[in-house]
Amino acid sequence: MFVSYHHGVDQWYADEFRRFFCDQFEAFTDNSLERALNSDDDTYIRWSIKQNYIRGSSCTVVSCGPQTRWRKYVDWEIKTTLDLSHGLVGIWLPNNPCDMGGQFHKPDRLQDNFTSGYAEFIRWDSCTVLNLQQAIERAVNRSSLLIRNERSLRQRNG
Repeated sequence: MFVSYHHGVDQWYADEFRRFFCDQFEAFTDNSLERALNSDDDTYIRWSIKQNYIRGSSCTVVSCGPQTRWRKYVDWEIKTTLDLSHGLVGIWLPNNPCDMGGQFHKPDRLQDNFTSGYAEFIRWDSCTVLNLQQAIERAVNRSSLLIRNERSLRQRNG
């Protein structure tokens, strides 16, 4: 599993997620980046994420905090996940408020794939080992015909 998140705002949730699911219960193996890659070359960064992190997983879990939708690395990680036809699961974090329509903020590419029926969503407060395993299993088994990945890559953080 690869975990995508906004390192600056949602690090605590990512650390708790790893501690609980990967360390305590050993339910998953985490292939995620511990920190941002030390390079200014966007092409190299996208290649490295794909080859060294996402390719070795079957699913990407996107932790959706209040600013996640504007992060270029998160968009790149979702795009790479979809390019490889891997499963895609979003987790709604408690620090992410709902808008007037009852929707929480999420990356556009993730929303496209939730709307198409490809991606799964679960709430942080209902994220148990069983619920997460089931969401990942459903996501991994979805038809790649449902993938929506036509958006241009985000070039900078919002």
